[in-house]
Amino acid sequence: MTNIKFSDLFQAKTFWLIVFMSAIPFSAAAADKAVSSQQTAVFAGGCFWGVDAVFKHVKGVSRVESGYSGGKAATAHYEQVSNGDTGHAESVRVRFDPAQVSYQQLLEVFFKVAHDPTQLNRQGPDYGTQYRSAIFYTSAEQQKVAQSYIKKLTDARTFSDPIVTQLVPLEQFYPAEDYHQNYLALHPYQPYIVFNDMPKLEQLRKQFPALYH
Repeated sequence: MTNIKFSDLFQAKTFWLIVFMSAIPFSAAAADKAVSSQQTAVFAGGCFWGVDAVFKHVKGVSRVESGYSGGKAATAHYEQVSNGDTGHAESVRVRFDPAQVSYQQLLEVFFKVAHDPTQLNRQGPDYGTQYRSAIFYTSAEQQKVAQSYIKKLTDARTFSDPIVTQLVPLEQFYPAEDYHQNYLALHPYQPYIVFNDMPKLEQLRKQFPALYH
């Protein structure tokens, strides 16, 4: 049996410890890079419960929050927004990886599945400016892509009625109360969810099978 010196064993352990420790900053840097590559999109299309659920089932989307956009911080509360006079629209903030799903694809889901872009200041059974159709763009590039896509839908007469979706810059997004977050997943059998929002998930699965998860 070959004799192993303690000094040799110590040197070997030291070598592998250095290798392991040198890999940690790289992993952290890779994680930071992955986070920094994420982009944000904000959409309003009626009650945020269903819109939230739709985007949560899109591949490449890492986080979706329900909230309010278009008004001021002081009125970003459900009871006030429900009055329809705060300037806010019930909205969702979508964090996504453009390497997996493009902003263009999110627009397609928004217009064809998440809501009806031809309904003015309403969506299904809900009425009021807080339920309006809107895109709150976060960059000039998003504005350009959205304008182009709306024009494409209009020219193709995709919908029998005119598209009334507002296209405005995002000033601020205010997260909604905790009980509104992930609402469909937590209340799948509520009648409103069953009749208004579950069919959207089925349409997402049928129309965009490659994006659905």
